[in-house]
Amino acid sequence: MVTLIELAIVFLAIFMGVRHGGLALGFWGGLGLIVLAVVFGVFPTAPPIDVMLIILAVCTAASCMEAVGGLDILVRFAAKIIRAKPKMVGVVAPVVSFFLTFFAGTGNAVYALLPVVYEVSYNAGVRPEPAMAGTAVAGQVGITASPIAAAMAAMIGLFAQNGHGDIGLGQILMITFPACLIGVILGSIICVFFGKDLKNDPAYQARLKAGLVLPPEKLSDRKLPPQAAWSVLIFFGAIVVIVLAGFFPNLRVLPGGTKAVGMALVIEAVMLAAGAFMMLFCKPDVKKIVKSPVMEACVVSITCVFGVAWMSDSFIAANKDVFMQVAGSLAQVAPWLFTFILAGMSALLASQGATTRAIMPLGFALGINPWYLIAMFPAVNCLFILPTTGPALAAVGMDRSGTTYIGKYILNHSFQLPGLVMVAISVVTAFGLVSFFA
Repeated sequence: MVTLIELAIVFLAIFMGVRHGGLALGFWGGLGLIVLAVVFGVFPTAPPIDVMLIILAVCTAASCMEAVGGLDILVRFAAKIIRAKPKMVGVVAPVVSFFLTFFAGTGNAVYALLPVVYEVSYNAGVRPEPAMAGTAVAGQVGITASPIAAAMAAMIGLFAQNGHGDIGLGQILMITFPACLIGVILGSIICVFFGKDLKNDPAYQARLKAGLVLPPEKLSDRKLPPQAAWSVLIFFGAIVVIVLAGFFPNLRVLPGGTKAVGMALVIEAVMLAAGAFMMLFCKPDVKKIVKSPVMEACVVSITCVFGVAWMSDSFIAANKDVFMQVAGSLAQVAPWLFTFILAGMSALLASQGATTRAIMPLGFALGINPWYLIAMFPAVNCLFILPTTGPALAAVGMDRSGTTYIGKYILNHSFQLPGLVMVAISVVTAFGLVSFFA
């Protein structure tokens, strides 16, 4: 009974945080932890410091790159690929969005891509909805395939903490990268066949006659400084170093040492070093770095992970025996059911990193096969279930044709189908790969 009351407090704190949005999710998580500790004697666990530091290190390096125009280079390169096949924008754009997230480690890069997607769709006479919605969702799915994403770092840390140090970045990427990419490609192809062509869509035609359909806004073509290219090379170089360190643990053994340095420390140090090289060779404006959109998103993410993940982790640790007794046998018989817990909580927490750090420990506590947890990892990308995320709202606002929408019942929106299909295919494919690799 006490456990159920504590669980209700956890959900209430999450609900209140979601209701207020942004930083409030972290604030309410902190309050929930205090209630659990003071009223029910739940001893707080250690805060998820490594996850927060990785978010900070990656986002500061990405903000440096953004401040000198490096992110613009990535977006322009992505735009060239999308414009090369305008009739296939519904498939090409989501795949490009996936890779943009893979390299940037954050789904925020999709904001700059959405105007390009609408422009190409509009000029090609293609229904913008599949491309816009698919691009927004694919940018989130790429998180669980990115070597520098906070969610990936959280997974690596949890495996080490739970006695599975032999499973690291290399093993996780071998499952999640191909699984998520296949999910994005097949999901995009399937969703292209849904929805009427613009010429046969009465709702669109009515808006067109009423003058409500607006052409694409003119995109910026400002000349970028040479430092922009250097920032991209430095950032990509840091990613290569991190990936190599993940695949070859021997590279993480320091001179005179016998044990490999943890991947969390590697990601943090390499990304901070990348920022230092950018400061040296690219000369970014420090004020722009602090005020950049990526850095603003960073502060929100860190606060959410700090409050919610700390509260949830403390609750799970205090009630570990109860979970083992009640759900242990079920998890052994049908471990795939844990997928739905991850999906539902990601929709509430609106953060892959926070969901991974807060909920994935429950999977370890239930004794689920660690390889199965990797297969279920893409389920933390179900942020689209509630259309309140930034990319979803941006896609609706930037689709000036009105085909990308959020229905009056909230859950009936343009992102539900592509999201469910992409994530479902990713998880199923991951389970297939696990049976091959594990």
